[in-house]
Amino acid sequence: MRFYIKQKIFSFKNQFTVKDAEENDAFYVEGKAISLRNKLRVTDTSGEEVLYIEQKVLRFSPEFELYRNDQKVATVKKDFNLLANNYTILGPDWHIEGSIMEHNYVIKENDNIVAEVSKKLISWGDSYSIDIYDEAHLDILLGIVIVIDCVNQKNN
Repeated sequence: MRFYIKQKIFSFKNQFTVKDAEENDAFYVEGKAISLRNKLRVTDTSGEEVLYIEQKVLRFSPEFELYRNDQKVATVKKDFNLLANNYTILGPDWHIEGSIMEHNYVIKENDNIVAEVSKKLISWGDSYSIDIYDEAHLDILLGIVIVIDCVNQKNN
């Protein structure tokens, strides 16, 4: 399944839309910056929550927990490294390869690609696509990509 996100729109205080391959609304993301803790709520087009993302406080580098139906399903941590922009995914046995800053990377389980992010120029502006190959974990994979982009936008 392919989705598109318009570049440079992420913020923990804003709302934005994830589009499907036909450029129709697929998901809505609402951000809230509450004191030290940032929160994101991902809903489908009918308003049902599909994923909830919460930043852990008092961490040396950004760390977020992803919840589906009030159950923690993954943790995304930005590695502390001044020379590289790397992330660790806890929960699913996934890792990231490629250039996160260039929006050209893959999320892999062992040697299998479960999601791919790539920069695209489409009709409604400079965006990037997210191809999800593991549809059973669509929400988690989308959440990981959203967290990574939010953290990168905040640091730029």
